[in-house]
Amino acid sequence: MSSVNINQNTQKKIKLDFKDSKYATGRRKRSVARVWVKKGSGIIHVNGLRMNEYFKRPIHQIIVTRPLEISEASTSYDVKCSVKGGGLSGQAGAIILGISKALIAHDSNFKKNLKKDKLTTRDSRVVERKKYGHRKARRSFQFSKR
Repeated sequence: MSSVNINQNTQKKIKLDFKDSKYATGRRKRSVARVWVKKGSGIIHVNGLRMNEYFKRPIHQIIVTRPLEISEASTSYDVKCSVKGGGLSGQAGAIILGISKALIAHDSNFKKNLKKDKLTTRDSRVVERKKYGHRKARRSFQFSKR
C-alpha cells in the first residue's frame, strides 16, 4: 500500500508560471499539443509532469528535445506542454511541431535550421479508414475457391 502512495506523490502535477512566453499549437495524427516556450534553464513539462516522467521511452524523450537541440537552445528555454488525444508517438510528434513554432515565434533566427530538418511542417499522415468488404483498410478476407 505504501509504495502506491509514494508513486502517486512523485508524479504530482506542478503549477507553472509562464508569463511572457510564446504559444504555439502542434498536431500529429489524433494528438493536439498546446506549447508555451520562455527563457529559462531547459526544463520541459508535459501535462504538469517532467518530460522523462511522462515519456518513459528514451526514443520519445529524444524526439521531444530535438527542436531545442537543433536550434542549440536546449539549456536556454523552458517548455510547458499540454497534450491530449492519440498515443505517445503522436503526442511526441505534436509536441515537436509546437516547440518548433513557438521557438520561431520567440526568435525568427531559428527558422532556417528547423525548416531544414522539416520540423516546421505538419506531418499530415493519418490512419486510413476501414473499407466495406475488407478485413482492414486494404487487407481482404481470405479467398476460398471451394
